Amino acid sequence: MDSARSSAERAAASTKIVIAGGFGVGKTTLVGSVSEIQPLRTEALVTNESEGVDDLAAVPSKATTTVAMDFGRITLEEDLVLYLFGTPGQRRFWFMWDDLCLGAIGAIVLVDTARLDEAFAPLDYFENKGLPFIVAVNLFDGAQRYDLEEIRAALAIPAHVPMMNIDARSRESAKEALIMVTEYSLTTLMDQVSVG
Repeated sequence: MDSARSSAERAAASTKIVIAGGFGVGKTTLVGSVSEIQPLRTEALVTNESEGVDDLAAVPSKATTTVAMDFGRITLEEDLVLYLFGTPGQRRFWFMWDDLCLGAIGAIVLVDTARLDEAFAPLDYFENKGLPFIVAVNLFDGAQRYDLEEIRAALAIPAHVPMMNIDARSRESAKEALIMVTEYSLTTLMDQVSVG
């Protein structure tokens, strides 16, 4: 009976994290690198139909794009399972973000230093929604490196929002980002409860 109770308690300790950012910033890669299950991907081929609709200049070798979401799962602790939902990056699919964020405790906003301008809309979205988020700068091969505080200033990210560098291809790096957003979200929630 005790083992059944502990299993139920573990199941109750699951939560949802959203991974967001612009087109081609590494959301699908992050979910795939850290998920302990085969991730669900809703990718479609980038075709000539997207010309004039999607800006592929910064990612010319990108052959697929997420059209609904990415889904993965990771167990951080024996009693903490995170369900990961990657958002589509193209503006024409952003109408799905509200549904993907329902029930989430926090978000990771991935940023590419070569395309900082694409980070403004996702940052504004989570600030306006009031959902705790961290900013993870994806360190692409050959990309210009900047100090995190320079990026914070360029994107006008509030001082209380955690930032980190990440390699979305690395399981350990992605796991560190998930731990950071989970801790930050829980701290934010506790602060809100103590004030309220």
